[in-house]
Amino acid sequence: MATVAAVIASTHHPFYYRASTATGADRPPFADEWVAKIEAFRETLTKARPDILVMVGSDHFHQLWLDNMPQFLVGKAPYFDANWYNEEREFGLPRMRLAGDEQLASHILRNGLDAGFDLAFSNELRIDHSITCPIITLRPDADLPIVPIYTNIFAPPLPRPGRFVELGRTIRQLVESWPIDKRVAIIGTGHLSLELGGPRQFGEHGPDPDFDRKAVDWIASGDLDGCLSEVTLDSLHQPGNATHGFMDFMLMMGAAGAGAKADHVDSLDLFHTMEAYFTWYPNGVPA
Repeated sequence: MATVAAVIASTHHPFYYRASTATGADRPPFADEWVAKIEAFRETLTKARPDILVMVGSDHFHQLWLDNMPQFLVGKAPYFDANWYNEEREFGLPRMRLAGDEQLASHILRNGLDAGFDLAFSNELRIDHSITCPIITLRPDADLPIVPIYTNIFAPPLPRPGRFVELGRTIRQLVESWPIDKRVAIIGTGHLSLELGGPRQFGEHGPDPDFDRKAVDWIASGDLDGCLSEVTLDSLHQPGNATHGFMDFMLMMGAAGAGAKADHVDSLDLFHTMEAYFTWYPNGVPA
């Protein structure tokens, strides 16, 4: 059977690549601290020695639009192209071509359907920065096959937070039931409080620092009950107009397990958002 070598949750700030590679006067003052945090975070995946990455993210209206918006979608192609033109233009993200693992994708799709999730799928999925940014931060060599899973956090009606948690639990169960001796890391990316195009977009920190502090505590301590008792589709409008991406963090809490304390916790409060990084080792911290 496959082993879940690590469960990892992080933000996916598309500016990291440009900030970390800039030099001289173009290098922002927070870049060195950010790079140091990312390098420590990257080591948590390296220690897990994964063979395959299951990557959970959300399409930013690049390939999925209002004429075709699945709630949960599995990519099952041999290769995935990335990124999109606007991501290259705005953030300097490189074009990428990532290998897929069709066997694991098919296992998740078939058994996910049998477990009660009507998963959509795509054999021609092109992926964006919600998945490529964690590749850049955690596995910059991009040398491992991936299984991308997209969630709908943008286009109402959205699944409720509890459904994201249930999917996280199910993804872990599906990986652990795969009858192939591989080490799999489940990596999901979302964000904490976030405002896009609104009056709170560019401040000294994220639009709702109180929410961010509570969110980090919930995730780090595995407090699913506390999180679910406060977070609803309606409440997520208050910390910022794009804060529904936090439900992908809740999905990863489901994958890690209720009460599971993160083995690695770190954050960085940037000028308009808080970056956050978490790693769990379900089978103990690797030697």
